[in-house]
Parts: sequence; structure tokens; C-alpha cells
Amino acid sequence: MHPIRPPEPSSIPQQSPAEASSLPRSSAAAPNPPMQPAQTASAQQSSPQPEPPPVPPPQHESGSPPEGSHAPAVPRPTRGISPLQQALGRRPRVLLAASGSVAAIKFHIVARGLVEWAELRAVSTRSALHFLDRPALPVEMPLFTDEDEWRRWSRLGDSVLHIELRKWADVMVIAPLSANTLAKMASGICDNLLTSVVRAWDFSKPLLLAPAMNTHMWTSPFTARHLAILEGLGAQLVSPVSKKLACGDVGTGAMAEPASIEAAIRAVVTAMRADKRVAVEAGPSKP
Repeated sequence: MHPIRPPEPSSIPQQSPAEASSLPRSSAAAPNPPMQPAQTASAQQSSPQPEPPPVPPPQHESGSPPEGSHAPAVPRPTRGISPLQQALGRRPRVLLAASGSVAAIKFHIVARGLVEWAELRAVSTRSALHFLDRPALPVEMPLFTDEDEWRRWSRLGDSVLHIELRKWADVMVIAPLSANTLAKMASGICDNLLTSVVRAWDFSKPLLLAPAMNTHMWTSPFTARHLAILEGLGAQLVSPVSKKLACGDVGTGAMAEPASIEAAIRAVVTAMRADKRVAVEAGPSKP
């Protein structure tokens, strides 16, 4: 095959001087672009043509694809604010407490899960300190003990720690809750910082209990009576699980897993904030 010859100069239409002068100065002054070498017919046939870019599916204003489309939704930016924070305008305040059970060895795991989305303060009984892994606790979580209760007060007018903690918290969680502390709470005894907070607790706010004890203590009729008293006041139970216990027995009484405890806390905080949001939207009640 022969190469395609460029058109003869005589076949290219020429502009008259009048037509050229009628064009804008920039157009009239610009020279004609140079002619590019013509490609051969074989080159034109073998040259691959670029494929057009794929057309993305149409999006709604919310960033999601239209109904019936299989394209993944475009995630909306969260700006680092959780739904819980959006409901109340701040992070929830959780008071996490530990009593003297061997399950307190998992206390730092519960705390590390909560500190990701909540303001956290902790209370420990003297017996629980024997099991806590204090170096593993979140550094941003203050831990209060019985000694702090007495050290912070020296004269009239000083703040009382168990009252301040009661006012500060949105929700209180006792994990683990030993049989001894359960019995004290049900009887109204307040001989340490933890039980003093419970004795002063506002039961319009959630109080979660995650018991941990031997199976025979869990099935004791005392335990059923004590739990009934606290649940009657408004406390909520995060039920223990059945497994091999620290003493070697197998049965119900082990503290719920940290993930289950955190899920229960999220649920009650979400419900509490929904109630507050409804109350705010409804406005004050009429007399």
C-alpha cells in the first residue's frame, strides 16, 4: 500500500485579506498550525484506540448509590464524633469500679475498651487492688481508693470524694462485683469508697452490675435476694457466664467477658441519651 498523500496546497481554502482583517487581532495574527506527518493506513489500523473512562454510578446527595445499585456506598465523614457524643454533646462519663474478685485481673481490659469513647474514672476496693494490673490501666483514667477518700478531706468545706464521683458520673459499672460487696450494697452498708458511692447513687442513672464469684456462692439464696433488692432499685445485671473458675470448679459465676460488659454499657448510655434527647425536644411539661 502507498502512504496517504497530504492534500495539495491549492485544495486548501484561502482567506481573502478582507476576511482576515475581519477576524480578531489574535486570531488573524496566529499562524496556521504546522501540518503533522500523515500516518500510514496500516499504522492507523494497528494503533489501539484508548478506551473511555468508566462512568461512575450516580450518587444521591447523601453519598449513597441509588436504590438497586450494587456500588458500595461512599462513607460519610464522622469527624471523630461518635453517635453517643452527638446525642449529648460530650463524651459519656463512666465510673468503673472493681471489688475483691479474682476477675479484677481483667479490669484493665474493660477500662481500655471504654476509654476509647468515654470519659473514665475508676474506683477500687482494697481487696481488688490485690488483683489489678495497675501498670496496664489507661494513663488518662484516674484510680481512686479508700485512702483518697480520707486524704482529700481535712476541714469543713472540703469536697467529699464519693459525693463528687456520684455527681460526675452518667453511669456506674461495678465489674467485677464480688459476693461480699453485693451483700453490703443490698444491706445499705457503706464502709468504703465504692459502697459509699452506691449508697449515695442517683438511681435515675444506670448502675450496671457484673458479678463474679464461685458457682456455689452464685446459686446461694442470699445472692438471689440481694440482686432482687438492687434490681428493684433500678440496677441492671450483666449476667455471669459458665466456665472453669479460678478455683477449678466448672459452672456459672465467672464475670462476663469485657466485650459483653462494654456492649451493655453502650446500650444503656444510648438509651439514656435517647431519653434526654426526647425530653429536650418535647420541652418542659405544662402545669
